[in-house]
Amino acid sequence: MGNGDALYLDLMKKVLTGMIYEDPPQQAAWYFFGEQYRQHQRANGEDWPTVAHTMIGLKRLDNLQSSVERLIADDVRGDFIETGVWRGGACIFMRALLLTYGVRDRKVWVADSFQGMPVTDKDSYPGDRELALHKYNDALAVSLERVKANFTAYGLLDDQVEFLPGWFRDSLPDAPIKEIALLRLDSDLFESTMDTLVNLYPKVSVGGYVVIDDYVIPACREAVHRFRDAEHIEDELVTIDESSVYWRRSA
Repeated sequence: MGNGDALYLDLMKKVLTGMIYEDPPQQAAWYFFGEQYRQHQRANGEDWPTVAHTMIGLKRLDNLQSSVERLIADDVRGDFIETGVWRGGACIFMRALLLTYGVRDRKVWVADSFQGMPVTDKDSYPGDRELALHKYNDALAVSLERVKANFTAYGLLDDQVEFLPGWFRDSLPDAPIKEIALLRLDSDLFESTMDTLVNLYPKVSVGGYVVIDDYVIPACREAVHRFRDAEHIEDELVTIDESSVYWRRSA
């Protein structure tokens, strides 16, 4: 990768996170992020940007870049997918990485309800019911049309980008994906995390990465460990930042 390519990817990360123009946080009903942009907060993905296209922060984008570069270098087969995309920023960055490295035989799959978080009720997992994230869908719900427009704004909407709209329990069982090299979960809830792992983990190639964006959330963490225990997965969980972890499939 040349110096120009490195500068392009660095600029993409700064724009996607809103760090280059110091995009202030929006306010959530359950937490006050502060009124001013804070570099440390944004780098760690600890706020909800007002206009930026991702809330995962710079450290997780750095992890995404290093993971993709390792997968390409090691020739691990499969596409890339994120489940739970918000405004699409992480997926946009995946597509930028494929463009930078001249990769034409992989796709980026963009999986989301595109209508926010599912409503929890008395039958939902207790941790999901406690979170009740559907109450914040005014900030969390981003339409399919808006996400596509965000890809277009970067010149990155093409035939290497595929969209999987719908609740994960409906969209993932029959998703037309043969092999996955990178599975990135940003789905917050126990049920959404389990739906993703049960349906997509069998397609993850040996050497592929599984990234858990919301490991800090007890309901998500419980789903991850329950699945790993059931499948006898012993691959090391590696910390990305205070919220997120990943593992690399060894078998």
